[in-house]
This record gives sequence, C-alpha cells and structure tokens, in this order.
Amino acid sequence: MNKNREIWLDWLRVTACFLVMATHCCEPFYLGGEGSLILTRSDAIWVSILNVIPRACVALFVFASSYLQFPLHYSTGEFFRKRLVRIFPPFLFWTLVYALAWGNPVQNLKDVILNFNYAAGHLWFVYMLVGLYLIMPLLSPWAEKVGKRELQIYLAIWLFTTLIPFIRQWAGGAPPVIYGPSGIPNAAKYPLWGEASWNTYGTFYYLSGFIGYLLLGLYFRKFAGKLSWGRTLAIALPCFLAGFGICCGGFLSRVWADCGGQFPIEGPVGLAALWEGPWLNDTFGVALMVIAYVLMFRKIEHGGRFYEKVLLPVSKASYGMYLCHMLILSAVSSWFRSWLGIGTSGVLGIWTTPVQIICSTLISFSLTALASCLVQRIPKAGKLIIG
Repeated sequence: MNKNREIWLDWLRVTACFLVMATHCCEPFYLGGEGSLILTRSDAIWVSILNVIPRACVALFVFASSYLQFPLHYSTGEFFRKRLVRIFPPFLFWTLVYALAWGNPVQNLKDVILNFNYAAGHLWFVYMLVGLYLIMPLLSPWAEKVGKRELQIYLAIWLFTTLIPFIRQWAGGAPPVIYGPSGIPNAAKYPLWGEASWNTYGTFYYLSGFIGYLLLGLYFRKFAGKLSWGRTLAIALPCFLAGFGICCGGFLSRVWADCGGQFPIEGPVGLAALWEGPWLNDTFGVALMVIAYVLMFRKIEHGGRFYEKVLLPVSKASYGMYLCHMLILSAVSSWFRSWLGIGTSGVLGIWTTPVQIICSTLISFSLTALASCLVQRIPKAGKLIIG
C-alpha cells in the first residue's frame, strides 16, 4: 500500500459512490414513467429524508478530485494526458453500452454527438468534470500562491451564490417550466445582477456551481488543520442538520404546495425538476452537508486489513462503478417493486418504500462493486472499461 495515500479520501470516494446509488434508488418514488409521481404522503416524506441524506454525493467526488489534483502537480500537457487516459476510454465504452441497451440505438448514437444519452442521465457528470479539468490549469498558478484569507473570501462569495436559487424564487415567484428541444425542463430564471434575456452571464456566473467545490478542496488541502473530535462534531453536526433541514424542508414545501393535501400527485417531469430545486448540487443546503461529510471523513487516519483488501479496491474502481451502476440498479430496483409492491398498499405498508430504497441501494452497490473490481483485474481491458 502507498504510505502517502490519503486513506480518508478513499473512504469518502466509496461513500460518495454508495450515496449516488441511494439517490437513484429514490427516484422511482417521485418520478413515474415519463412524468412526476408521488403516490402517498408517506412516500413524499420518505423521499425527502432518504434522498436528501445522500445529496452531497456528486459534490464529494468533485471535492476529492480537487483535493488530489488542484493545483496541478505537473505540466498542463501531462495533466490532460493522464486525465484523458483515465476518464475517456471507460466513458466511451459505457456510453456505447447504454446507447445500445436502452432506447432507440440509432437515435441514441446520433444524440451522443451533441450530448449524453438522456436515458443514462447520470453520464452528465463526466461532461461537468471535464469542464473543471479544462479550467484547472488556468487557476493553478493562482491556487499555488493564494493565501488563506483571500481563499476564504472567494469561498464566502461562492457560498452566497448557493443562495441564488432561493433568491430567484423569492424575487420572481414560482417559475414556469420551459421545455427545450431535448425535452429536459428548465425553470425560467428571474434575472439577477446583470442577467437579461440577451445576457446570462451575470455578476456571479463565473464563481457559481461546481467551481466552489474545487476551491473547497483547495482550502482543505492547504489551510484546514487537524481538529479534535469535539471540535469536528461541533462544526459538522450543525452544518449537516442545517443543510438537511433546508433541503428536506424545501422539497416537502414544494410538494405540499403542488398537491393541495391530496395524493397521489402527478404531472410532467418538469414538476419533479422544480421539487428538486432545494437539493441541487449548487444550493446552500448541499454545500453545508458537503462540509460536514468532509470534516467527518478527515478523522479517518488509519487503514487496516478491511481497508487494504476491500475498501481500497472499491475506491480504485469507483469511477467505473459510477458509469455502469444504472444497469444493475434499474434491474434490482424493478425486482423489489414487483416483489414488495408500491406505496402503502405494498407488502410492508408504510415501510414498503424505505425498505425498497435501502435494500435496493445495498444490493446494487454490492453487486456493482464486485463486478467492477473483477472487471478491473482483466489485463489491459480492465482499465479501459472501469478506469
């Protein structure tokens, strides 16, 4: 084992992978078919709890990548060569797999020229990650020299941008839903600070979104000292509870407003997109939960047999697990729904939904981890498929 390896980051990466699958196991309980569907009041509550706890997952992946890669440790050319070799072959392989396995293969292959296959929506992550890789060389000279106070100021500005979705809602009321050519809904934005119909690049455009998690990884790498357990819990616990409350409460408030106290509630897929607004990756509640997760994982300092034999191989296969997991997860989730039923009319009554979500997550994660680790061991081909 590499003695210089950051053990806690392996734990964080594996946990983030598990949390990704938890979020996707929740989706059938508020997304039905081609639209939005929540069958019962209890399902709405279970989704708000079990889909909020893991919502920091994608941001944690970005944080881990930033912590390890930013600022660059080598030349720009070498950085892109290493990243391309690691990211592109598995992405291309699984893009083709999903294009052929789900939906219309011919149309899917045409679509991937311009974007990811919408049937495999989780592939959006790779495009976002490549965008961050493109900007890392530009920011690296600054990142090497930035002081703690200066970085704190930029992080504070970024944290303010995570409040913008709530400011838009407050300023503009409930936004309508606009459908683009892809059929993917986008909530109409109330223009703020320089934005207009002819300009989407407002004041905070360039310092919003996932760039903040890039800066957060830099801050923890350069300036965050070790904290005692008492101090860690004193910061992490309030951050997590506050973030959870914001995300959970925001989701439920929107669902209650739309259902008028009556269930089931259903509508176009754009309705679910609006329900999800408070827990999107660039919102304040998620940012707080990311900080809480990072603070807690940093306390893991020692490895051990389980780490070396189980967790480390899974961590090394986590990128491939992210890419391929939907094939396994969709089958597992469908099987549980057919076995246990749905909503309060299911076999376990009010507990049907949480049992399905938790069991689907555990089994999907275990099968995906096992398959990915085995495939990764295939000489030459394993790295091309899993990364």
